[in-house]
Amino acid sequence: MRSTRQGASALEGGDNVSMKQVMETIRTLQQAVAASKADQDIILAEIQAEQAASRNRFQNDLAASRANNEELHRANEELRRDLQHMGERTIDERTPPIPVWSRPTPFSHAIMDTVIPASFMGPKITFTSVEDLEAHITAFHTQMMISGGTDAMHCKLFMGTFSGTALDWFISLPNGHITSFDQFSTLFKEQYIVNQALTLVSFDLFDVKQY
Repeated sequence: MRSTRQGASALEGGDNVSMKQVMETIRTLQQAVAASKADQDIILAEIQAEQAASRNRFQNDLAASRANNEELHRANEELRRDLQHMGERTIDERTPPIPVWSRPTPFSHAIMDTVIPASFMGPKITFTSVEDLEAHITAFHTQMMISGGTDAMHCKLFMGTFSGTALDWFISLPNGHITSFDQFSTLFKEQYIVNQALTLVSFDLFDVKQY
């Protein structure tokens, strides 16, 4: 009977020891969890502080970039105004150009006073005095029909197709002699009539030979 009681007491003592160990383990785990949470809070606070510093640096850099761009814009505007004023002074101070009709030219003053716009596309053909005159006139009319232009512009642009001896012929004409494109084209045909292709007749067949 006594031995039974001693066994029961030992069992109760063993249960107490186990419960103490469990409670101690739980407290240790709770402390570890609390310490880990504290570490996480510290890390999170550091990350938030770094993000805030990064945002501040970005905003400062953005503000500095905007200020720099505004300064460059002001400098460019000042430079543009200075160049514009310089160009205006140059135009005002330069020697007036000599009128084009003050030089000897076969064109009348009305034709020479006509300004051809810089954007106007003139014919891209050339006459050197050896080409077929009808083919040249046809090509000129075709291109001018597309681009348009006044009678005076036709005169100037037709003269611009001359090269070599054809240009020498034009310069040799009397001063102020040409007043219209019809007159100009008639003079041109009379000068280079020999360049006109001859119309073939049946007699020309006798010159045909077998190869």
